[in-house]
Amino acid sequence: MDQNEAPLLDALKGYKSSGHYGFTPPGHRSGRGADERTLATIGRDAFRSDVLLNGGLDDRKSSRGLLQRAQELMAEAVSADQAFFSTGGSSLSVKAAMLAVAGGKGQLLVARDAHKSVVAGIVFAGLMPRWVQPRWDPERHIAHPPSPRAVEEAFARFPRAAGCLIVSPTPYGTCADIAGIAEVCHRLGKPLIVDEAWGAHLPFHEDLPEWAMSCGADVCVVSVHKMGAGFEQGSVFHVQGDLVDRTRLAKCADLLGTTSPNVLVLAAIDGWRRNMVQEGHAVLERALELAKHVRRGDRRPPRLPRPRGGTHRGRGIARSRSPPDPRRRLRAGHLRVRRR
Repeated sequence: MDQNEAPLLDALKGYKSSGHYGFTPPGHRSGRGADERTLATIGRDAFRSDVLLNGGLDDRKSSRGLLQRAQELMAEAVSADQAFFSTGGSSLSVKAAMLAVAGGKGQLLVARDAHKSVVAGIVFAGLMPRWVQPRWDPERHIAHPPSPRAVEEAFARFPRAAGCLIVSPTPYGTCADIAGIAEVCHRLGKPLIVDEAWGAHLPFHEDLPEWAMSCGADVCVVSVHKMGAGFEQGSVFHVQGDLVDRTRLAKCADLLGTTSPNVLVLAAIDGWRRNMVQEGHAVLERALELAKHVRRGDRRPPRLPRPRGGTHRGRGIARSRSPPDPRRRLRAGHLRVRRR
């Protein structure tokens, strides 16, 4: 495939230059129906780019295959078997993955540091979560993802669990031993879902942590709007192997998704993929060099005080209570910065 293509982005460019006027939604008619105050703030071109996917960029039968082509290019770019675009954010993507893997089966191993959307997926799919505790780091006061051993022990306790879902990278920026966890899951014939919302950039540079698909995950969910250059709600979920029924996964995503996907969001994902293939390595190289430069510098961020009151303590777990907010002490003038 030609990674210089961007089928959705190119089709949108052609649509806008054609002067086409459709008698279909959206009702603002390429901005003609929007008031000037709104146009002055949002921009006229945003409305001109807001068109239908089917019955707009493509026909009602999707005979041009624009979305399918863009998804195939994405999958090839990151060496996944298949990719699906979502305009409902990774919140939709992770729910679709959970429903496809465990819907109707009752139980799913879930890392206890999971995102709110995972909890919503548990409720929606009617699942019983079998929690796997993250590992508490007493030195840095952050939680790391569960270890392969913790996942293996959880499967021993709950052998009927349909699979496992972990978050990596965490919001703190630490990554799981995905290869080790995948080995545990696959030895038991269980699929591994990785909520990699903060790791969309990982496949594009060898000095970054290895991304979930390369480590053997069966489904990986990424947010292009977080560590990529897409609009809010732009997400991609990837699948590989034969432990997850891809037809079922696609139908679950269709069940949860809108019938009016935002072309702006989809085209931005398409354009981001092309740019990352062409220039992503160089962009990330500069970012890594900048990070090294900052680490070598004399000016380092102050160390926050250790929490008091016995919170966040325990062997390998992070308790539910939060530590005292250091900002309160800062406002009170009691925060001391330790100099190195």
